[in-house]
Amino acid sequence: MQEQISRANSYIAQQAPQVNPRFRHGYHLMPPVGWMNDPNGFIYYEGYYHLFYQFYPYDSVWGPMHWGHARSKDLIHWEELPVALAPSEPYDQSGCFSGSALVIENQLVLMYTGHVDIAGQVTQTQCLAVSNDGITFRKYEANPVIAHAHIKGIADIADCRDPKILKHDGKYYSVVASKTVDNRGQILLFQSANGFDWEFKSVLLEGQAGQGIMWECPDLFPLDGKWVLIMSPIERERAGNAYWNLNSTVAYVGQMDWESGQFQVENQHEIDGGLDFYAPQTCLNSENERIMVAWMQMWQRNIPSHELGDGWAGAMSLPRQVRVMDNRLCQSIPSSVLAQFSEDKTWQGQLEPGQEFYLSDWVKSQQVLKLNLEAVPGAVFQLHYGGKSDYPEGLSLTWQADQALLTVKRDGVGHQIIGKEEPYLDSRLLDIWSDIPYRLELEIVRDTSSIEVFVNKKQVMSFTFYAEGLGTGIGLVSSQLVKVENLTNYSLI
Repeated sequence: MQEQISRANSYIAQQAPQVNPRFRHGYHLMPPVGWMNDPNGFIYYEGYYHLFYQFYPYDSVWGPMHWGHARSKDLIHWEELPVALAPSEPYDQSGCFSGSALVIENQLVLMYTGHVDIAGQVTQTQCLAVSNDGITFRKYEANPVIAHAHIKGIADIADCRDPKILKHDGKYYSVVASKTVDNRGQILLFQSANGFDWEFKSVLLEGQAGQGIMWECPDLFPLDGKWVLIMSPIERERAGNAYWNLNSTVAYVGQMDWESGQFQVENQHEIDGGLDFYAPQTCLNSENERIMVAWMQMWQRNIPSHELGDGWAGAMSLPRQVRVMDNRLCQSIPSSVLAQFSEDKTWQGQLEPGQEFYLSDWVKSQQVLKLNLEAVPGAVFQLHYGGKSDYPEGLSLTWQADQALLTVKRDGVGHQIIGKEEPYLDSRLLDIWSDIPYRLELEIVRDTSSIEVFVNKKQVMSFTFYAEGLGTGIGLVSSQLVKVENLTNYSLI
């Protein structure tokens, strides 16, 4: 493997200076060059957040997967590290697919999917790699550790991937994505006494018709007295305003029966209400906070940074702290992230019915906007972000207070993005979780080519856009009386 890794690192060093920076983020993790998708092996280890990721360095399109690697102390400033894994062995010759990390006996252990595709015949097995320093890895000599014999008669070896390893009550467990013979998603549970020798335990959870033809990238963890299972279903049917992407994310909240290996679902919901969020994974930090990060892009869409020859594609979302409240997985901005921003300017005011108000020079390439609103019945409030003379609306946020509904639109902003959804829309609608009607708290996180809208410190809508020369103004308008109690800009330090 070291030969393949050396080749990749040399290529990165040569090509990274040639990458076009125009759409590059300021504080979201991106590949130095080439293609990025799923986060892998997200772990807090020896004072750093380590984040591995699906990586193809040689082109800005998906290819034989490597594992890129970066680390950060604050989730804002990322240090790129050498490539951790590369295809090299008969069991992973077509790619080192997604997986996870865990410390086992003072070693950092990666569990990943070995992908083999020979003339269309696909085999996926689960493999291990081990490191003594968290930087350089060696593949386990007894790979694969979960193979066809473990799942015969239970799952298809062609669709068995994305292991997430955890430890509970002195035993090691791994949840693995799969599907049934009639194309319903399912999650398999494996167990081990030592983390290296594995056996099948159970089908943890099986999907119903309409809940996805394949489930990907599971993560299972305890949080606030509940167990949470997150995953990414392919082609989950739309339900109201939820699951409008062909590839979605969902959180199941409930309890674990460890004796039977069954997950008991109490509630389920979409994790992110935007257009660009997939394959989330979590870790625990030193403060025992659960942090989640995802690929901030989407399958079945064109990516302008590739089409325009910029030399890279894909980025990670802003890492979010997650909690369980009211049997829902709620998300907020971590304190370590907010600490990297300082207050720049603030505004308060009242919008009368039909009044339009414009704030010039408020839009920054890297910023957090905090907005607290109070509305009267019937109010429809709009915020236009990044407007300019030839397209005054920019990115549009609309709050329909009576319906507790938030709409975010990127229509016409920058280079066109087209998806295979039918119909495909450049907007999403979010049903707001709120106990207090006619009040709304927004935190709008902008980084060069992305915007993530945090709603009431519970929900998030994530979007990418590729716009050159976005306007610098913010427009505010409302159909009825709306009090802007606080609009504050925080700039990256």
